[in-house]
Amino acid sequence: MQFTANEICLLLNGTLEGNADVKVFQLAKIEEATEGALSFLANPKYEPFLYTTDASVVIVNNDLVLEKPVKPTLIRVDNAYSSFSVLLEKYNSLKLHKSGIEQPSFIDPSAKIGKNVYIGAFAYIGANAVIGDNTKIYPQCYIGDAVQIGAETTLYSGSKIYHDCVIGDRVIIHGSAVIGSDGFGFAPQADGSYHKISQIGNVIIEDDVEVGANTCIDRATMGSTIIRKGVKLDNLIQIAHNAEIGKNTVIASQTGVSGSSKIGESCIIGGQVGIVGHIVVAKGTQVQAKSGINKSIEEEGKKFGGAPATNYQNYMRSQVVIQRLPDIERKIQELQKALDELRANNA
Repeated sequence: MQFTANEICLLLNGTLEGNADVKVFQLAKIEEATEGALSFLANPKYEPFLYTTDASVVIVNNDLVLEKPVKPTLIRVDNAYSSFSVLLEKYNSLKLHKSGIEQPSFIDPSAKIGKNVYIGAFAYIGANAVIGDNTKIYPQCYIGDAVQIGAETTLYSGSKIYHDCVIGDRVIIHGSAVIGSDGFGFAPQADGSYHKISQIGNVIIEDDVEVGANTCIDRATMGSTIIRKGVKLDNLIQIAHNAEIGKNTVIASQTGVSGSSKIGESCIIGGQVGIVGHIVVAKGTQVQAKSGINKSIEEEGKKFGGAPATNYQNYMRSQVVIQRLPDIERKIQELQKALDELRANNA
């Protein structure tokens, strides 16, 4: 793919300085760019590279004042970072563009396939499944019976959607993610064994959700496990049966949400956080990585850290104290020694 500086400038509605006809065919960081590359400058820390880069075109902010002449063509925009992200999205969509139905693949005759759908080789689509328009299903995906998938959704290779689950529009599910596997439900028996409880619910993923690679979202025992609109889930996350993740919440890698817990909207949850079952986490909560949430958080917009988690400011103060424990111990020993000597002298 090859574009001129002028074509890019028109796409971004920017202002061009330099050769409008120069062509670019790759994207690169400004400090590593070579001839034919398109780059951007948003962080002032990287401004020195603007005067040494070999990039052919660089996107910069409108308010940038040049300290010396530059080699590349400049495209000035209101926000260089946002504009470059638009180009990244455009580049990615062109690079990943696929169409048609590849063979061998299996599509049950009762399945309903929308317009302009891509189905890769070795994909399986079960009975009464519904696939929306412009959706892409990459090779080796599994879509079970009665699954509903909306429009413009992407399922990357190896992702698996079990029966009866519902996926919204513009959802992205990365490779080896599993949606709708059985919830972890077992009833203890008198002889010490465990009897499996059938999991007859499903998973509902609303619009504009992204699910990372190897993430697992369990189906509900009854009812639905729900991932609300705009949620972003990193790789290697476990969402247990009947949990609910609120709108626009983001969760980092290796976090586990136990069964029937409800996470509010617009929460930010770090990596390796553990959340116990049957609790509520309030809207706007922020949780530091490696924390453990063992009870409900009812006040909105607060920060937490630690295991078990506590108020973030208190947690940070306790970390300072922990680092000082060796000095505190030494002082206690000195005081104990002085006290022992004082007692001996008074004896």
